Amino acid sequence: MPMIDADGCLLNVSVEGRDGGPTLMLSNSLGTNMQMWQPQMKALTQLFRVIRYDRRGHGKSGVPPGPYSMERFGRDVLAILDDLNIEKVHWCGLSMGGMVGQWLGANAPERMGKIILSNTTCYFPDPTNWLNRIKAVKEGGMAGLADTVIAAWLTADFREREPQITQNVKAMLLATPPAGYIACCEALSTLDQRALLPKIKSPTLVIAGRHDMSTPVAAAEFIRSHIPGASMTILDAAHISNVEQQHAFTEAVVGFLTQR
Repeated sequence: MPMIDADGCLLNVSVEGRDGGPTLMLSNSLGTNMQMWQPQMKALTQLFRVIRYDRRGHGKSGVPPGPYSMERFGRDVLAILDDLNIEKVHWCGLSMGGMVGQWLGANAPERMGKIILSNTTCYFPDPTNWLNRIKAVKEGGMAGLADTVIAAWLTADFREREPQITQNVKAMLLATPPAGYIACCEALSTLDQRALLPKIKSPTLVIAGRHDMSTPVAAAEFIRSHIPGASMTILDAAHISNVEQQHAFTEAVVGFLTQR
């Protein structure tokens, strides 16, 4: 896996799949790494060249000191594309990955094909949740908030039915560098990208989870209604819908990206 330098930060990148076809870039949620997308990889690599990466502060990427910002995350993506000599990609981002996708759609439209914004929001009116998370990680490390986060990420039914998958997701969260997680929470505490949405001209699909308490359906509907021509799909899932509803998520992504 290549390590790509973005403004002094080494980013862990993976490129797999079909040569010569369209390129799809996947962007993870806060507190996960590129392995989050494993349930989709078999199907997606048959149709696309697929780029995955660990956001700065996550996985095997570098953890430079904060502050981080959505612009910084977006410019990391552009650095990856430039390094790989890729002019344009389809985008699929979940949660924080969807927030980065909003920035890219508005600020680098020439690099974006179709855009999928899953389980995400454009605005947090109250920073309290993020400030509490920062406090919890400073006091107890990632273990200090792991159970609370997993309870929001996956429904209770799924956690009971799929304990091994749940454990794998929790392991990703626990392995996230605390300093990187804190720097990302600081960026999220001031998130307001509402003004960017009308500037996004790419064909856009918004995916929401019916049981998502972190970025609820209302947040997804706000995004859909403010991006010209955007459509929305609701899945029977909580926040990490690509894990909880693997097949339905994959079908939604493939269907949207392959329709004429």
